[in-house]
Amino acid sequence: MTSSSKIAVRELPLFPLPEVVLFPSRPLPLHVFEFRYRIMMNTILESDRRFGVLMVDPVEGKIANVGCCAEIIHYQRMPDDRMKMLTLGQQRFRVLEYVREKPYRVGLVEWLEDQPPTQDLRPLASEVEQLLRDVVRLSAKLTEQNMELPEELPALPTELSYWVASNLYGVASEQQALLETQDTVLRLEREAEILTTTRNHLAARAVLKDTFNNS
Repeated sequence: MTSSSKIAVRELPLFPLPEVVLFPSRPLPLHVFEFRYRIMMNTILESDRRFGVLMVDPVEGKIANVGCCAEIIHYQRMPDDRMKMLTLGQQRFRVLEYVREKPYRVGLVEWLEDQPPTQDLRPLASEVEQLLRDVVRLSAKLTEQNMELPEELPALPTELSYWVASNLYGVASEQQALLETQDTVLRLEREAEILTTTRNHLAARAVLKDTFNNS
């Protein structure tokens, strides 16, 4: 077995958060106030500034088994020892086992990557980007607000799939499923389905709005 084919396993401090799903290359601002997590962050700041973010299902209280590593990019200590932080998503991981749970969870994790693509992902990525633009345009029309996408969306299909997934609101369980997907094609296809449904719903509302406004 070559070194590249071995599964990289390491211990990682874990930060479970209700309904928060972090994706690679996406920012996550945090306000750390619980004593045990202040201890965790102080420990992390003395090492490699990395910890794992895991979504907690607020209904069942279950902690997800797949999460995303976060790196502390910037932090600010408040007078009462609370901390404000900006973190950035790195690679995804799966928890193999919990090494300890006090004062905070530490897990033995393995890193996850998408399978190498067997097809050109660009046409599918272009379709998802166009659907995204349609949804934003229709949302802006309905709310009469100025809504715009960033000038430069991620160019790489995998990174675009993470960007879209991280910007889906109010559907943490759907985001978690997208995080766990290890196939960029399947992730983009699912996002195309979600965006198509959203676009059609918004388009129908826009027609109704125009009808009422013109009557």
